[in-house]
Amino acid sequence: MKDELLFCPLGGSGEIGMNMNLFGYGKPGDHKWIMVDIGVSFADDSMPGIDLIYPDPGFIVERKNNLLGIVLTHAHEDHIGAISHLWPKLKCKIFATPFTAILVIEKFKEKNIDITNDLKIIELNGSFKLESFEIEYITLTHSILEPNGLRIKTPPGVILHTGDWKVDPNPLIGDKINSQRLKEIGKEGVLAMICDSTNVFSPGRSGSELDVRKSLLDIMRRLKKKIIVTSFASNVARMETIFYCAEKTGRQISLVGRSMHRIYKAARQCGYLKNTIAPIDSRDTKNFPRDKIVYLCTGSQGEPMGAMMRIANYVHPDVFLEKGDTVIFSSKIIPGNEKKLYKLHNQLVREGIEVISEETEFIHVSGHPNREDLKDMYNWVKPKCVIPVHGEHRHMIEHINFAKEMQVPYPVQVENGDIVKIYPGNKPEVYDKAPSGKLYLDGNVSVDEDSQSIKDRRNLSSNGFLEITILINSKGKIHNNPIATFRGLPIHEKNDFIYGLSNEIENITRKFKLGNKKQEDNLIDELKITCRKFSKEKTGKKPFTNINLVKI
Repeated sequence: MKDELLFCPLGGSGEIGMNMNLFGYGKPGDHKWIMVDIGVSFADDSMPGIDLIYPDPGFIVERKNNLLGIVLTHAHEDHIGAISHLWPKLKCKIFATPFTAILVIEKFKEKNIDITNDLKIIELNGSFKLESFEIEYITLTHSILEPNGLRIKTPPGVILHTGDWKVDPNPLIGDKINSQRLKEIGKEGVLAMICDSTNVFSPGRSGSELDVRKSLLDIMRRLKKKIIVTSFASNVARMETIFYCAEKTGRQISLVGRSMHRIYKAARQCGYLKNTIAPIDSRDTKNFPRDKIVYLCTGSQGEPMGAMMRIANYVHPDVFLEKGDTVIFSSKIIPGNEKKLYKLHNQLVREGIEVISEETEFIHVSGHPNREDLKDMYNWVKPKCVIPVHGEHRHMIEHINFAKEMQVPYPVQVENGDIVKIYPGNKPEVYDKAPSGKLYLDGNVSVDEDSQSIKDRRNLSSNGFLEITILINSKGKIHNNPIATFRGLPIHEKNDFIYGLSNEIENITRKFKLGNKKQEDNLIDELKITCRKFSKEKTGKKPFTNINLVKI
């Protein structure tokens, strides 16, 4: 039997975020695996109480003895955010470039895990070997420091995994895209390219950080009062731009928000941001006139606990907005965040504060490849097969069409859980399915999609809560006057509701004499049905109902 070369995405294919990809090589049934990236996405309002979502790694957990390592392309949360949550199930080596490694170490520190012996730091454009996989980091450009593609050499041939990237001719921080090495890889021959699909609908090029810097400097030169810039903390090039603009306009800069401080510190540790002015503590900014300070803060997507929202709500201890000040949202309005961001914008302008966003000025460029960037990559690499990832289904289907336009012989459409046999065979194709799904971080516990805790919380948020306490004497006789408490029910006449509910409960309890556990359970079930039915008639809501039987 021939050895097989397989690709299987467990996350990030059919959705934006929580990227997790597997490459396998070996005899059927005994493949050795590497994992590329292990990311999260963030829950929306439909998931009350849930912050993080990540791919279910069950398929590879079952094969963890054959997992050679986790290889990280870069430090964005949708590529590394699940590592400290899922690594304890895998217990394998982790490989990353220096900047990514620092942020990974911080994540494990929060969990009180010493990852030192299992984390291997690879220099930029460095390489290493994991049995049949020879892996080389290729420097690309993106909206974070040290973004890498991966040249994965195996006995059947080479795979290029792009990770997130764009073609930025002037990235400001870090090296330019290593197009020379990509062309060399293309000449060697590439069996398959696993490629970013995020901006496949966007024509032209994604743009350069240098152009953003020029525009921001022009904007900040005309502003006469306090300036607050909010951006993604991970975009160190944008961070350096704000430092640069502050210095050029004679202002001091202050960082606001935990993530902003963490990224600044990590960048400095890796030798970046060495020639910038020193930021001042936000507690000291009150000593400076309004026209001599710039704040760079987190919360560009209107996150409830982000620094920007706290500032806008006048609850931040050190940063205050006044009429005539300006807030610059130097970031993309991510689809799904429009409602809360426009609410924040309206709140600010109503207070007499100028708001500048990507809708009004050129203050942001994407970190992902537009169509002309994609053309460059295709022309450099000339892959025989393209497997689009990092996108919703509509992105990946459009990317398949684009690959056909670029004369790629074998574009392969996948979704999470699809197992693609790249070799052997006449052409790469999906030939099997791995179990896949999502896990939710509920507090500090991982739960699956149909977890009872999530169902209960959704029910509570939609329908409210009703609790009935009933007293039972030692002979099993039920006392009258049950105790009812409720939350989240639209009740105007509380006494009338409780009186009517008590009558319904007493009608039910008269039928029961409690001599054993089964009778108690039957009473509880009957009372739940009756109370929910009564509440539905009176309020239109069927509340989450809890019945307590208390023996006295």
